[in-house]
Amino acid sequence: MSGVVVLSILLMFSVSCQTAAPAPAPSPATTATKVEISGFVFVPATVTVAVGTTVQWTNNDSVAHTVSSRDDVFDSGRLAGAATFSHTFTQQGTFEYYCKFHPSMTGTVIVE
Repeated sequence: MSGVVVLSILLMFSVSCQTAAPAPAPSPATTATKVEISGFVFVPATVTVAVGTTVQWTNNDSVAHTVSSRDDVFDSGRLAGAATFSHTFTQQGTFEYYCKFHPSMTGTVIVE
C-alpha cells in the first residue's frame, strides 16, 4: 500500500513540476491582399492592410483594365485578361485608384 502512496505522490509531483509549453502567439488578423477585377468592378472595392503589405490585382475580365492610383503612386499599365499586378505599400495612407479605360471602376487601399 505504501508503494501506491509513494507512486501517487511521485506522479502528482512530476505533473506539478512540468512546465507547460508557451502558448503560440496569436497570429495577426489577416487582411485582404488580393483584389479581383471582375464584371468591371474591383472586388473588394476597399482593402485595409498593414504597412509593408503587397496587394495583388488579377484581371478576370476578358477586356483590358488598369490599376492606376489617383496620386500616381502606382500604375499597372494595360492588364489583359488573366494578368496580374502587384504593389507593395510602404507608407500609411489612403490610396484611391481607378481603371484608366473605365473611370467608373474605382477602389481604395487603406494602409495602417
